[in-house]
Amino acid sequence: MDTVTSGKVIVDGKRIDELSNKKLIKYRREDIGFVFQFYNLVQNLTAKENVELATQICKDSLDPVEVLRNVGLENRMNNFPSQLSGGEQQRVAISRAIAKNPKLLLCDEPTGALDYNTGKQILKLLQDTCRKEKMTVVIITHNTAIAPMADKVIHFKNGTAEHIQINENPLSIEKIEW
Repeated sequence: MDTVTSGKVIVDGKRIDELSNKKLIKYRREDIGFVFQFYNLVQNLTAKENVELATQICKDSLDPVEVLRNVGLENRMNNFPSQLSGGEQQRVAISRAIAKNPKLLLCDEPTGALDYNTGKQILKLLQDTCRKEKMTVVIITHNTAIAPMADKVIHFKNGTAEHIQINENPLSIEKIEW
């Protein structure tokens, strides 16, 4: 998302790779949500405050309390990251990204720190959110078992897209086992 080394980046018909630095910052702030593999939570803010922080920099954000409820953290909203398990911190990070209500949500191994059931809950939330909010969700993962839930699966090898598969009938996450 910093600079393009080759090729073009086109989103919604716009050449993102040609934006000025100032416009690129605005684009990231308003249109992109990130779920990092390492949570990047602000340690002296509560779970709720971490999510609220993201909603303050964008327009049309979702309700932080509702998003935290959707990931099962209704009883942990006032806890600081150091008081949360790794899986709970990951859910706060996911909530923070979703609450921005971005057009594009980029997720790097979003279930990596989660147990099986919580992972399925988060994948269902991502699937439901992208449909309801008309959000494009990109999940980068090594867990190929979740591919049937996707509209499109792109397989990469050595930084190059090797195979693109369109899934005409994506499965609900409830039907996927791994």
